[in-house]
Amino acid sequence: MLLERFEVPGLAHYSYLFGTKGKAVVIDPKRDVDQYLRYAEAHGLIITHILETHIHADYASGSRQLAEATNAEMWLSGHDQGEEFQYRFAHHKFCDGEELLIGDLRIIAVHTPGHTPEHLSFLVYENSRCGQPMALLTGDFIFVGSLGRPDLLGDDAKQKLAGALYDSVHEKIAKLPDGVEIYPAHGAGSLCGVGMSERPQSTLGYERFCNVFMAEQQKAEFIETVLKTVPEFPNYYRRMKRINVDGPPILDGIPGLKAIPPLEVQENHSDAVIIDLRRPEAFGGAHIPGAFNIGAGQNLSMWAAWVVPYDQPIILTGDEGTNIEEACRALIRVGFDDIRGYLKGGMKAWIEIGLDQAHVSQIGVRELSSQLELNDALLVLDVRSPAEWKAGHIVGALHVPGGSLPEHLDQVPSDLPVHVVCGSGYRSSIATSVLQRAGRRVVVNVNGGMGAWNAQHLPITRE
Repeated sequence: MLLERFEVPGLAHYSYLFGTKGKAVVIDPKRDVDQYLRYAEAHGLIITHILETHIHADYASGSRQLAEATNAEMWLSGHDQGEEFQYRFAHHKFCDGEELLIGDLRIIAVHTPGHTPEHLSFLVYENSRCGQPMALLTGDFIFVGSLGRPDLLGDDAKQKLAGALYDSVHEKIAKLPDGVEIYPAHGAGSLCGVGMSERPQSTLGYERFCNVFMAEQQKAEFIETVLKTVPEFPNYYRRMKRINVDGPPILDGIPGLKAIPPLEVQENHSDAVIIDLRRPEAFGGAHIPGAFNIGAGQNLSMWAAWVVPYDQPIILTGDEGTNIEEACRALIRVGFDDIRGYLKGGMKAWIEIGLDQAHVSQIGVRELSSQLELNDALLVLDVRSPAEWKAGHIVGALHVPGGSLPEHLDQVPSDLPVHVVCGSGYRSSIATSVLQRAGRRVVVNVNGGMGAWNAQHLPITRE
């Protein structure tokens, strides 16, 4: 038997492929499915089945794309009937206790609601070895060190789902042996749960012993604990679930790999959103007016989903070292399919022909500290997470988490220069681009962020 885990950093997403006797099943696939196809071909496998643990909220599912490429059967939860989010495309309804036999593997669906009402976990047996279960693919039910958040459907549903989560832990899987290996759909960095471990897998026994959410406690206490510890809620989660109930459109390759000359971008693509993939200091030096600055790398998917409109086409710009294809992959993983292309020659070409530019001033933490001493009316906007803010922030700073800034621009005074700070300068540069697009004339990015501020032992306060 083969078992391969595929990771998407940034989204902290894990998908899996089990292979046995020339056949394979893929669980919770990402949108760009060519990696599964290459793996299967290299190991002499035919992908026959695709499973999903639930209707995902943080990334666009690749199930339909993979089924189109392989003719594999999609076995998805049959427990979505009557719920707010239901699959709206053809699939086999995989229900609690039902078995799927693939080669030497027996996979049993276990209905484990809590994170979502329809959530399944998959109990895996290797028939040729023994009668004991080998693994439990837990999706967003059990993480290493945590459980899935039960608040995705809003305040009216979260109490009920938190109670269902308790029952799934203490009743549904209570009789499974401690030695069963746990394979979750996410790792540290995902907002689908709080306090996840860096380790990608665990055992059920270890989680029973060390996972604070699986400790013996009364149901009411559990509900209170799990609901008060959920991380900030990404506004794009509900939109992503709507994409996944219909199934993301089938793609014909990776979009966005067309080079578009600067004049053509200006004259024929004025309706497009520009995403500038360069580092904050390069963006600050010169960028296309109205561009978002979301640096290329593992966080592109999440931050694009947070702040970029879904109803406009996209053009990318970078520099010589920018991996445009990987950026396009990152965008389609969160449902951005209308990527027209990228700026040919990058900002250098744009500047050389004299097209309009915008700029964002950059400031170091010592200079900011000196200015604060001279001007107590100076506005510092902290765009870090609530947990980071509570751990320590600049005295007098305004806190608006970066992901929710587009919806809370009215909280930022429009008559003052805004000095934006995050942990390192990446998120603050995103925020400066959001503020510029909203018409704020004077925005300043704080280089190095609170990491540099703390390294210089500059004063902070805590709530």
